[in-house]
Amino acid sequence: MKRILVIAGSDSSGGAGLEADQKVIAAHGCYAMTATTALTAQNTQGVYGIHETPSDFVQKQIKACVDDIGVDVVKTGGLSGMLAASSTVTVVADALRQYAVKIAIVDPVMVATSGAQLLPEDAVKTLCEELLPNTYIVTPNIPEAKLMLEKTGSPPVDVHDLEGLKQLAKAVHNLGPKYVLVKGGHLPLTAERKVAGPEDERTMVANVLYGDDVDEVFELEYQTSRNTHGTGCTLASAIACHFALGDDVATAVRRACRYVEAGIRTSVNFGQGSGPLNHFHSMQSLPFPP
Repeated sequence: MKRILVIAGSDSSGGAGLEADQKVIAAHGCYAMTATTALTAQNTQGVYGIHETPSDFVQKQIKACVDDIGVDVVKTGGLSGMLAASSTVTVVADALRQYAVKIAIVDPVMVATSGAQLLPEDAVKTLCEELLPNTYIVTPNIPEAKLMLEKTGSPPVDVHDLEGLKQLAKAVHNLGPKYVLVKGGHLPLTAERKVAGPEDERTMVANVLYGDDVDEVFELEYQTSRNTHGTGCTLASAIACHFALGDDVATAVRRACRYVEAGIRTSVNFGQGSGPLNHFHSMQSLPFPP
């Protein structure tokens, strides 16, 4: 059984964060360990409170897991929710170097759905300068990718179509990660692969994977479901699982995208806002003996 360490915040509603990560990892038959960077009081409608974990305690959690159980893949999510400290990012980057982690997936939770920046300026800069060079694959959405370019002084990239998404992925790749997966969910496309306007029919969502040895687009049918809470966490954790199970980068991303797509399609309407995915859509329940 492959071992995956998730370094991220906890979502009290269970739809995102560590709770979603552990469901994904269990569904893929892997073993989940956690280092909790923050506790949150949240549900499908919003975040109502954040209790940040001191960075030295985050380091102790990482050490306790790796020294005893070991690790095959590390996945990071929201490194401290809306109050992420630069010191927490540094702790994670140091741990990746210290333990010579070969595969680290970074989901850079920087921008809320509302557009608000979740990471303070120094934490964004630290993530780009210290964490990305030790990252196997980073999975930003479009606002996060643009923010990383802005905070590192890189030239901006405007996205009006699929080609713009490709250029954005290439620009983020220049910051140091081995691979970049830019998620296009924030800008659905038309059948002509242009960014859909208010009156246009939204046909597809494109995710762009880029690296020195890969340049691939994964096109997914656009879904109107409101149940998209935790999609970023879910996708990154699914990619982590497929890496741990031996898939190459393109295969891992392709399978993870399909897993998320099915999770949205089979979701149930929990809550009044953006509901969670169904993380166990491909599992069968067997009766246990009495």
